[in-house]
Amino acid sequence: MPSISNKGTQMPSSPIRKLVPYAEDAKKRGTKVFHLNIGQPDIKTPQVALDAVKNNNIKTLAYARSEGSEEYRIKLANYYKKNNIYVSANNIIATTGGSEALLFTIGSITDPGDEIIIPEPFYANYNGFSTASGVKVVPVISKIEDNFALPKIEDFEKLITKKTKAILICNPGNPTGYLYSKEEIEKLKQIVLKHDLFLIADEVYREFTYDGLQHTSIMSLDGLEQNAIVIDSVSKRYSMCGARIGCIVSKNDDFIATAIKFAQARLSPPTYALIASEAALETPQSYFDDVKAEYVERRNTLIKELQKIDGVKVANPKGAFYCVAELPVKDTDDFAQWILEKFNDNNETVMVAPASGFYSTEGEGKNQIRMAYVLNKKDLIRSVEILKEALKQYNS
Repeated sequence: MPSISNKGTQMPSSPIRKLVPYAEDAKKRGTKVFHLNIGQPDIKTPQVALDAVKNNNIKTLAYARSEGSEEYRIKLANYYKKNNIYVSANNIIATTGGSEALLFTIGSITDPGDEIIIPEPFYANYNGFSTASGVKVVPVISKIEDNFALPKIEDFEKLITKKTKAILICNPGNPTGYLYSKEEIEKLKQIVLKHDLFLIADEVYREFTYDGLQHTSIMSLDGLEQNAIVIDSVSKRYSMCGARIGCIVSKNDDFIATAIKFAQARLSPPTYALIASEAALETPQSYFDDVKAEYVERRNTLIKELQKIDGVKVANPKGAFYCVAELPVKDTDDFAQWILEKFNDNNETVMVAPASGFYSTEGEGKNQIRMAYVLNKKDLIRSVEILKEALKQYNS
């Protein structure tokens, strides 16, 4: 029998999606499942984006340009300008989701055996993208006791080797909801300039910052023009996860020229999705104001309810729509499967994401889960009630 590649064998399963079969089985048994496991907002997609697809008069659904249409990229550059990020259409490559943007980026700046330093816990697919490229993730651990703040600069510097090519952050963070301060971004700037590294920032949650705090993009800092690479997406900003449109943004011409070759190899991003994404750029600010207010209420509700459970520790997120909670169990992989497979409370249960999959350090996060507050407040309260009862039974 032909053998599977070592790389394929080493590809990690998604902690967000690997429990889906158990959730589907629960539903078949008549159990309602509250999905806190995945960042799929229930917020409505802007109507202007949906109408752009419904009302177009395309006769032939042709290829788009590999880097996305110039018109879309010009409008995207105007969007960034409103966020104090000054780039041109030539600094942008449209991709099939932020995932492809990350794959193209890692492929363009690393060779097999190279290393990328990432504060953990981090978005689980960073592990997968790195494995697919033969790249080693070198973690620098942030702690729930510190609300997942950026580790000390010394912690980064002692990890830098001749094989280090980049530092990768997610800001605001998935899974922690941590928002990096301008001072922290400045510190990272100094590190990458000193050691001649790339600084990659996954900024797909840029709009979602709370408590009066502001997002600082790495593209807004002077002196980082040759080092900064931004990963972005329409998925969360406009609640358009199914559109699968993201982008790479960089002022490094050599990097962009290299990434375009990867884009050409996959031909083009999907045309209808580009049409919807271009139209979404016309979304008024009031949309984001309303969405932010809703997420703040949901965050406050979820944190308040979780803090009522004995033995649960939870970080307070300042952005995105996730939080990490530490549970009084030894193995949340086992617990998350058990709560779907063997537990229900009045024919209802919850689905969460075990946090160990958001770490690359063996043994870290085994008693943590990530929860996405993408449900309405009533459902969040009920979800935590179910979680509380489940913990009682699981530990009894």
